[in-house]
Amino acid sequence: MGADNQQERPGEIRSYISGFVDGEGCFSVTIQRSSNVRLGIQIIPEFHVSQHQNRTEVLEVIKKELGCGYIKPNDYRNPKDQTSVYVVRNIDDLRNKVIPFFKRSPLISIKQNDFEKFARVVSLMEQRRHLEKNGLIAILKVAYSMNFSGKYRKQKLEDMIAHLESSETVRQIRQSSWRKDTVRTV
Repeated sequence: MGADNQQERPGEIRSYISGFVDGEGCFSVTIQRSSNVRLGIQIIPEFHVSQHQNRTEVLEVIKKELGCGYIKPNDYRNPKDQTSVYVVRNIDDLRNKVIPFFKRSPLISIKQNDFEKFARVVSLMEQRRHLEKNGLIAILKVAYSMNFSGKYRKQKLEDMIAHLESSETVRQIRQSSWRKDTVRTV
């Protein structure tokens, strides 16, 4: 391969990865209730790409190009699942490596819309908006509009917002009680 061809190769790899992710990848935002976070709802943005375990070299190329993430069996508990998955969940890696890569090398399918919404969620989290009620609601609305408008989510958006409202009310009551108790004992 000549020097000219070697200079073009990185662009080819980026285009290959974008095309591969367009078919086999996903930008998703997991939402789960958790008593370990202040508002009771945890947001987990994740980029992942799946491939049969016989072709994990493709996942290795993607991992090397992005410089982050890990590769694991898709479902180690299911012996019939012979899929490996490349995963990036670290918010700094998503913000500094994954998102810039796909801004430079955009997808060509409708999945580009999910990427743009995913990037918006990561940006909101970077601004720490997930730690306040209105910001968290905004993130929930964006997340629920992704990947077929939340068609496969177990919980409805309205239920998550209602849970947030009730958790916020309980938290405020506890803080108010705590303040009254503290005032009385001082």
